[in-house]
Amino acid sequence: MSGTVYLVGAGPGDAGLLTLRARELIAGAQVVVYDRLVSAEVLELVAQDAKRINAGKNAGNHPVPQHEINQILVDEAKQGKTVVRLKGGDSFVFGRGGEELEALVREGIAFEVVPGITSAIAAATYAGIPVTHRDYCSSVHLITGHKQKDGALELDYPALVRLSGTLIFMMSVASAAEIAAGLIAGGMAPDMDCAIVENGTRPCQRKFLCTLDGIADTVRENAVTSPSLIIVGRVCSLSRQFDWFSNLPLKGKRILVTRPKMSSAKLASRLRALGADVTALAAIKTMPLPFSMPDLTPYRALVFTSAAGVDAYFERLFDSRDARALGGKQIAVIGRETGKALLRFGLKPDFIPSVYSGQALAKEMLDEGFITKSDRLLLLRARESAPELTDILTQGGVAFDEVSVYETRYEPVDANPADFDLITFTSASCVEGFARSVDKPEGFHGIPAVCIGEKTAQAARRFGLDVRVSKEATIDSMVELILDTNETKQGDR
Repeated sequence: MSGTVYLVGAGPGDAGLLTLRARELIAGAQVVVYDRLVSAEVLELVAQDAKRINAGKNAGNHPVPQHEINQILVDEAKQGKTVVRLKGGDSFVFGRGGEELEALVREGIAFEVVPGITSAIAAATYAGIPVTHRDYCSSVHLITGHKQKDGALELDYPALVRLSGTLIFMMSVASAAEIAAGLIAGGMAPDMDCAIVENGTRPCQRKFLCTLDGIADTVRENAVTSPSLIIVGRVCSLSRQFDWFSNLPLKGKRILVTRPKMSSAKLASRLRALGADVTALAAIKTMPLPFSMPDLTPYRALVFTSAAGVDAYFERLFDSRDARALGGKQIAVIGRETGKALLRFGLKPDFIPSVYSGQALAKEMLDEGFITKSDRLLLLRARESAPELTDILTQGGVAFDEVSVYETRYEPVDANPADFDLITFTSASCVEGFARSVDKPEGFHGIPAVCIGEKTAQAARRFGLDVRVSKEATIDSMVELILDTNETKQGDR
């Protein structure tokens, strides 16, 4: 039985602009066929075990011909696979979606089409340009600036001028001079307001305001590249008032977020929402370890030092039992994020230290009477964990047993620290994993780094990073510190 092909509009680049249906299908796809304009942020949503096929088309270069893309969709579907065809923007707006559906119909393949936000509207919005405004125009027109095989553009410029609406030329950078000359020859005023938007909705978006007779010079002088669009119309004059995106506090800042593979992307998402150009790299990978479930009878409390430890323990527990097995037991966690992981299993932590570190956890459990010398603890954490927690427990005369429920593996990463304004680290192992993957760790020297916790900061300082430590070991506190650091730098200018 054949599978189904889902033609999904991936929007203009910002993953936050995906529809709920698109997110659902991308996450559940067995095969994803995607184009060049689908952002890395969107591709992060694809399942790790899904087959990815890059059918990317660079401007002027089609490495995978359209008929071959059509055949790929047919072949994968005939194997019974759930196939998502990801296309930048909307599949039916200059996206050749109709051609791909024709191929599926001929072969009797089931399909569904999920609309996407077209870059024509989204890029204008992110540039502060309302494509219609009753005081300026009453229509908007989408026009391809892509030339035919013979090099001709074939546009009726006088007709376009008579429309008196907003004109949006897509795939038009290479034709900018020809479009401007054609509109002027067709009767449009040379001083008509225009805008050029490159990489619309993405953190690296650039916007240039000019007049119609200055479009060609603006493209050339600023080395504008694809994907870009040209907007022609009086509404472009509103951009200076309405441009909210350029005013985001972290706009233009390049931030490298290192994190465990498959972990929450909360930090990257928060920073992107503030305008940062974020590259998220998995510096480490946490892997559950096989272990025998201990008899909990001797223990007064269980201690978790990471969200990964919580997940690994409960995954093993639920193989044969459920959370009732912990009835009557106290639970201590190292910090708020670990506590949130516990909540996913319907349990609240009984103890969280005021400072999120192993040292503070052990000391405060003793000082506040959460544990005594007569108690026995079960520590559920990573193999080769730091000794601060166990050292203090031993000094305090507290008996404990330790079970390694997961291990940390270093992941190869491809990034040059010098390419970023800031690097974030949420654990010492992320620092170590990233440093091991960089050809010259000495290249870290002087690069600003925001870290969670003093232990992470110590690891970062060893490589010469200019370290700042968040007040609390939370994502929110890291974001607050990054914003404060950025404001301080701007104030020093």
